[in-house]
Amino acid sequence: MATDQDVHENVKKYYGSQLGSSCDLQTSAATCNKSSSMPQNVRGALSLVHPEVIEKFFGCGLPFPAKLQGCKVLDLGSGSGRDCFAFSKLVGPNGHVTGIDMTEEMITVSQQYVKYHQDKFGYCKPNVTFIHGYMEKLRESGLQNDSFDVVLSNCVICLCPDKWSVLSEAYNVLKEGGELYFSDLYASKPVPDDMKQDAVLWGEGMAGALYWQDFVSLALKVGFSAPYLVSASNIIVYNDELKAKTGDIQYASATYRLFKLPKSPLCAGAEVTYKGTIEEFQDELNFDSSHSFKKTVPNKVKGEMALILQTSRFSPDFNIEILDTPSTCSGSSQQLCHLSPFLLADKLGSAVRQCSKTGK
Repeated sequence: MATDQDVHENVKKYYGSQLGSSCDLQTSAATCNKSSSMPQNVRGALSLVHPEVIEKFFGCGLPFPAKLQGCKVLDLGSGSGRDCFAFSKLVGPNGHVTGIDMTEEMITVSQQYVKYHQDKFGYCKPNVTFIHGYMEKLRESGLQNDSFDVVLSNCVICLCPDKWSVLSEAYNVLKEGGELYFSDLYASKPVPDDMKQDAVLWGEGMAGALYWQDFVSLALKVGFSAPYLVSASNIIVYNDELKAKTGDIQYASATYRLFKLPKSPLCAGAEVTYKGTIEEFQDELNFDSSHSFKKTVPNKVKGEMALILQTSRFSPDFNIEILDTPSTCSGSSQQLCHLSPFLLADKLGSAVRQCSKTGK
């Protein structure tokens, strides 16, 4: 049985020296981050990132939530730094971004371009820092508990063997009301142990992908709110050998958001009204695949969503009126279908069928 250290070393080798660019990957995962509906500010930030940083980026999604201005952000598994530099633009000169990655080659690439992006954005001083370390051991890297507004990650939790530690560490470093917003690979059923001995399957994220229902249970056990599914795409496996190894397991790239909430009882729902005060979403804020808030239009929400809007960075953007109607638990097994990335991907018809760069 491969140990956690074996997995770390295999993954570091895979991304540090074996892959030249994202199109060396054997699935469509790294091309799932193309979106015509991307907000203008995100498109603008990404367009300013240095081409070499983009070329060496291996993420599978678009973990760019609304309203990052002034936030203190942590990027788990920052890789070449593409997302970090885009976040650097989005948080502005008064915010700060920390990227942590276990692969020294990736940290070297990202550190080379800190000054470049500082100058590109017109900042007096850099607002991004890169740390060599492990997302399962954030405190060992000097990151303090209750210190970040938002923790972000792009398709790297599937590369870690110890998911409990990753989620627990993210929970600990978040402030109350803070958010974990991340993209990752998920499996349609539990991945068998024999697949977890294969270094390439680990490198591609397939051996370490969580069964999506196990992820929901794990997030709740760690202490997070129920997950909220934002987007999803089916993953296409190009390599016939990998297809044979994975059998009937399907994979999807999905973005979820989780919140660190006060330990308050959820005894009521609420009527909430979006003020239209977030610059890029003045008419409507799409919170996730199940919640969309139009400006000045009242919406009835369950107790957990009310608490999220009350305690998170979105609090100033909503009028909230607590109702007497009891709230039901949004994490119950009877209500999980809306959290399935496979159902959402099928509904949206979203799947990447070829590499956007090579056409393979």
